[in-house]
Amino acid sequence: MSTTFAAGEDNWRARLGTLRQVVRQELVSRQLAEQVPGQPRRRILDVGCGQGTQLLRLARRGHDLTGLDSSEQLLADLDKSLSQEPPAVAARVRLVHAEALDVTAEFQAGSFDVVLCHGVLMYFDDPVPLLAALAEVTAPGGLVSLLVRNGDALAMRPGLRGDWAAAADALAETGTTYQNRIGVTARADRRADLIASLRACHLVVRRWYGVRVFTDQVADDAPVPEDGALERLLACEEQAGRTDPYRSVAPLLHVIAQRTPPG
Repeated sequence: MSTTFAAGEDNWRARLGTLRQVVRQELVSRQLAEQVPGQPRRRILDVGCGQGTQLLRLARRGHDLTGLDSSEQLLADLDKSLSQEPPAVAARVRLVHAEALDVTAEFQAGSFDVVLCHGVLMYFDDPVPLLAALAEVTAPGGLVSLLVRNGDALAMRPGLRGDWAAAADALAETGTTYQNRIGVTARADRRADLIASLRACHLVVRRWYGVRVFTDQVADDAPVPEDGALERLLACEEQAGRTDPYRSVAPLLHVIAQRTPPG
C-alpha cells in the first residue's frame, strides 16, 4: 500500500475481526466467488494483500496466488497464517514485499488472470498510474477486482452521525477526500469517473456491488453476533449490495473490470 496507509496500519490491525471488517471481507468474498469460481485454476495477484483474507480464501479454492504488500508487519501476519494452512494450500502462495506501483517492475505484462486491489486506491492522490499498472500485468480477458471508497456517497457517514461540516464538504462537487476510521486522510472515487479511468486503461466494468450498506455506522469495536444473527445480517447486506438504489449509497464499491486488448 502507499505510505499514507502506514500511518493507520496499527489501527487497521487492531480492528480485524470486528463486525465492520468481517462484513466487508465476507461480502467481497461472496462477490468474488461469482466472478472467480473454483475452476479453472487461475493465476491471481493480490496488490495490497495485507493480512491476506481474500488471498487465503482463493488459495483454499485451488488458485495460484501472489500477494504483494509494502508492509512487513502485515506480510508477517499473513506468513504466520500460511504456516497454519495445509501444505498444498501454502504451496500455491508466493509473497512479495514491494510497493503497489512496483507491480510492472516485479511482474511481466499479462502475467495474471485476475488482479485484486482492495482498499488501496483510496490512498493514492491520482489513481490512474496504479490502474494502468494493474491493467498491464493482467492478461487480455482477465479480471481486475477493485474495492474503493464510494465518492458518490461520501456524505452518508458524516451526515448520519450529525457531522454537518464534513457532510457539507462531501456534498460539494469537488469533495473527494475524507478522514477515514483508521485516522488517515484518504480519497474517494466517484463511480462515473472511475469507469472512465478504467476504460482509458483498457479495462471495461462488467459488474459492480455495494459493500456494507447497513453496517457502516456500527462502532469500530462492535463484536460479531452469533452465527444465526450474522447470517441474517449478511443476507440483507448481500442483497442490498446488488440492488439499486441501496448499492449506490454504500460506503464501499466493489468493481469488477475486464482487460480488453489494447487498440
